[in-house]
Parts: sequence; C-alpha cells; structure tokens
Amino acid sequence: MQYAALGLDVGRKRIGVAGCDRLGISVHGITTIIRKSWDEDMAILQSLIQERNIDTLVVGLPYNMDGSLGFQAKQVQKFAHSATKQLGLLLEFVDERLTSFEAEEMMRSQGISTRYNKEMIDRKAAALILQQWLAIKRQP
Repeated sequence: MQYAALGLDVGRKRIGVAGCDRLGISVHGITTIIRKSWDEDMAILQSLIQERNIDTLVVGLPYNMDGSLGFQAKQVQKFAHSATKQLGLLLEFVDERLTSFEAEEMMRSQGISTRYNKEMIDRKAAALILQQWLAIKRQP
C-alpha cells in the first residue's frame, strides 16, 4: 500500500506538519507553520502537497477527555474541511488527545527543553497523529 499523507496538528498560532515515506514506515516532522493568514497558510500547505505528491490530510482532532467535541475541536474541523476543499485533498481525522503532552515527554526524555521549542512540539505532535493514522490503516 502507498501512503501520500501529511499529518497536521492544528492550533490557533501554529500548525505542526509531519510526513511519511510512501510505505508508511518512517514518520517525521517536516515543519511548523506560524499562522499569519488563511492564504499564507494554504500557500505553504499547497507547496508541501505538490512537493510530496500528497492526496490526504490527516488532522488531529482535540477531543475533550470525556470524548466530546469542544470549541477547539470544532475550530479544527472547520479549518480542516475548508483546507481540504480548497486544496482538493481527502480528509481523515485522528483523535489527538494527549499528543502534545506525549511530544513534550519525548523531548524531555531526550534532554530537550520544551519551554522554547513550541514549534518542535507541534511537529512531533503532528508526527504522532500521522503514526496513529498509519497504525489504524495497517489493521486488517
């Protein structure tokens, strides 16, 4: 199976972006988009999509701990639906509860400060989102 997906950790200030190889074996953070405007965000994503021949956006959906969709999750859904419509891509959501926390824990265990590395946290969270999606896709 071939995978042509980008994982996104969408926040109000930044969007963490991760990619994977075509076989879905290795996942890595690509960049963190500092959000300025819709058009600029879309231009950066469009460039990554063309460069990597992407057909699917995998977006982390920040459910509340009780499984409900809060304000931020609804904002992410709105962003994701609008983005995939404009960019002409497929859209898949993944439950991203605790991915940023998990990303911070990974960084701490590697001796990397989380205080000044918010962009790295976003990229790592996007990579965790994409890894989760790939694991689901591999299930029989």
